[in-house]
Amino acid sequence: MTTKIGIRREDINRWEKRVPLIPSHVRELVDRHPLEFRIQPSDIRVFKDADYRLSGIPVEEGLSPCSIVLALKEIPLELIEKNKIYLFFSHTAKGQSQNMPMLKRMMDLGCSLIDYEKMVDEQGRRVLYFGNYAGHAGMIDTLWALGRRLDAEGLANPFTILQPTHHYRNLVEAKEAVGELAWKVIREGLPHALGPVVFGFFGYGHVSQGAQEVFDILPVEAVRPADIPKLFRGRGEAPRTFYKAVFKEEDMVRPVDPAKPFDLQDYYANPEKYRPVVEAYVPYFTAIVNGVYWAPKYPKFVTKGFLKTLYGSGSRPRLRVVGDITCDINGSIECTVKATDSEDPVYVYDPAADEPLMGFKGNGPAVLAVYNLPAELPLESSTYFSGKLKEHVPAVAAAHFDGPFSDCGLPDVLRRAVILYRGQLTPDYAYLSRSIG
Repeated sequence: MTTKIGIRREDINRWEKRVPLIPSHVRELVDRHPLEFRIQPSDIRVFKDADYRLSGIPVEEGLSPCSIVLALKEIPLELIEKNKIYLFFSHTAKGQSQNMPMLKRMMDLGCSLIDYEKMVDEQGRRVLYFGNYAGHAGMIDTLWALGRRLDAEGLANPFTILQPTHHYRNLVEAKEAVGELAWKVIREGLPHALGPVVFGFFGYGHVSQGAQEVFDILPVEAVRPADIPKLFRGRGEAPRTFYKAVFKEEDMVRPVDPAKPFDLQDYYANPEKYRPVVEAYVPYFTAIVNGVYWAPKYPKFVTKGFLKTLYGSGSRPRLRVVGDITCDINGSIECTVKATDSEDPVYVYDPAADEPLMGFKGNGPAVLAVYNLPAELPLESSTYFSGKLKEHVPAVAAAHFDGPFSDCGLPDVLRRAVILYRGQLTPDYAYLSRSIG
């Protein structure tokens, strides 16, 4: 029996050009498995309708005949169909209030929901992600934002040769632009008024690795977080060098009990026993690049109260930009008070007024908080993601969604990601009932 699978167009905004499965991978699945695909037309998708037609995939508006629907981003309430099996990034597992109506609607219609973000292996590592590409785009945008921020201060700087990531045709072209910046810095140096240019990278996973991959195109010297103050103690300026400090958990928190050593697994299990210490380093930073995973149970690393003191001293702090790639609103970095998009990506957080001012002027850090950064590299990120997703599609199609969840036959990596099964929260996600209301 052939399973019909639909791929919906992404319509959350005009910047979302990605697709979960690219044409060649859809063709491969059709040739190897009893699957039939159709994809909705789109005027903005990086792979055009004609690309799918050339691969023999029908381009159809209606997906009603399809029992399984693949997407990337959230689905509007009015487009959710009864009894469908949906796979996408739902952004519901943390009880995100903005998406609870969508989850409730899917429950009412008896839908099943598999969330890509919750597909993890036996060690808890995600198997589907865009993190590297979020890091790539976020780093380029952060460097661009630094240039615009300094320009708003009247300080000439080499970063102004950069454009936002989505202005480049692909990642290769974007990296070439960063390479041009590197040569400009080597030839002409950095503004002496900046002193040592220090970028603090929070986290060391896929997001941070992607950001560092771009940053390391520049003339970079890595320093341990503990050694950052030494850069400002008679060592002298290095006007042609960027300093990079990567913060791991042991650099970001300390046990509340000073007699106890840091223990990573204990921190994960009992974060309330640890206190954040990152704010001691923030006055040394030119920019923060935040790529650390965060949930409400963990400490907040940069608080509004700290920033109010830092920017209320009367002198201009060194911190110009926060590139919050993770984009957790009021999360690990509290000045991320709203998400932005690629059209208007930056605001200055005013700590005194506790409000964002769109643009680059104001007293406070410029915050880059684009919520779907991988969409700025749609070709590379779609191709990479599709290559991972195609390995799991046949198992979803072969599962039995007409009986109990325990007998559905999904492999463990998919079973762990089932938030809804036939309209009911699965045991691992029963806690969401408190958020749905």
